[in-house]
Amino acid sequence: MNTHIPKIGIVSLGCPKALVDSERILTRLRAEGYEISPSYEGADAVIVNTCGFIDSAKQESFDAIGEALTENGKVIVTGCLGVDEDGIREVHPGVLAVSGPHQYESVMEAVHQASPPLHNPHMDLIPAEGIKLTPRHYAYLKISEGCNQTCTFCIIPSMRGKLRSRPAGEVLKEAENLALSGVKEILLVSQDTGAYGSDLRYEESDFYGKSVRTKMYDLCNALGDQKVWTRLHYVYPYPHVDDVIPLMAEGKILPYLDIPFQHASPRILKLMKRPGNQIELLERIKKWREICPEITIRSTFVVGFPGETEEDFEYLLDWLEKAQLDRVGCFKYEAVEGAAANDLPDPVDEDVKEQRWNRLMEFQRQISDEKMQAKIGKVFDVIIDEVDEEGAVGRTKGDAPEIDGEVYINGELDLKPGDIVKVKAEHAEDYDIWGSLVDA
Repeated sequence: MNTHIPKIGIVSLGCPKALVDSERILTRLRAEGYEISPSYEGADAVIVNTCGFIDSAKQESFDAIGEALTENGKVIVTGCLGVDEDGIREVHPGVLAVSGPHQYESVMEAVHQASPPLHNPHMDLIPAEGIKLTPRHYAYLKISEGCNQTCTFCIIPSMRGKLRSRPAGEVLKEAENLALSGVKEILLVSQDTGAYGSDLRYEESDFYGKSVRTKMYDLCNALGDQKVWTRLHYVYPYPHVDDVIPLMAEGKILPYLDIPFQHASPRILKLMKRPGNQIELLERIKKWREICPEITIRSTFVVGFPGETEEDFEYLLDWLEKAQLDRVGCFKYEAVEGAAANDLPDPVDEDVKEQRWNRLMEFQRQISDEKMQAKIGKVFDVIIDEVDEEGAVGRTKGDAPEIDGEVYINGELDLKPGDIVKVKAEHAEDYDIWGSLVDA
């Protein structure tokens, strides 16, 4: 009788949405009695959840597959890069199986073939919230899959398909399980959070006998009753986004909005097939701040898009000066295999991309630094992420994990991750704050 308990390793690459896929795979593995191996050496097989959006991400995925093959030998590939099975097998012919994103059944079938499960369904228990790869006090919650947009620089719809929203009742139940497990902050993610429910015609679903529409406003309003921090990511600037700002002012969800504007030049936005009325957006941003003065607006931009002129870039800088965004990320345009933008004329020289990236980041750094200096002397709610020998490190309501700023509270060793405390800002630089605890 075989009593060997199979162990599976997993390497998770890419964005938070891919991280959620990895967590779901881990949950399925544990439900079937598999143990999770922390190393290549101890694993009966290794799953590599890949990213395939841009060339640098593809290369990272190919490298990770190669490393897993070298260190373990039994490798199952899934994720966004998995849509190019021929390309993967050409580089790494030794992989056991290849599947695309969120194809959990295919992944589990490959795992069964590599190392059959050994378990007792009456004995194998997993928590209701599933297995998480994030720290215990925060979690990413995916509310939909796929996207209906046709942005010319993106191939997400071809990899992940059209928009498929989860019923609001299902999302709320998962959020409740997370909260009951000790999660203090939920980060809503999807390819297009603002479009949530449009594919279902905003149909109603049940949550403990209460009918809740599958729509962003209704979901956020209901999540506000969970008494955890709720943060919105990847929100396309639809007009109805305005409706959730009062919820932020009421404290139902965090006063934080992550909107990837991508550019400001109407000409470039048209080439990107993105919303092009940035003057109107400036007015909306102004109204958002009037309704909720504490709101933090984060965005990302692309420089060096095909056809971008110096005039277009200067327009972007001028728009940023007017918008006064709180957090900004920037990417140098990379051609993505299969993207419509590849056929556009007038590619931008790599040196020019680099110069524009540096100019934009320095321009925005000055804006951010000025905003940070204005926070000195104020008191903020801070969620603690880690504590070491020097003190505690956390984030304000305006800071998402890993991509935004941090708050350093030196000398405070008695705090623990997940604590929410009040901190007075005493010093600030660019994006980070140093402060001390104050009485609640």
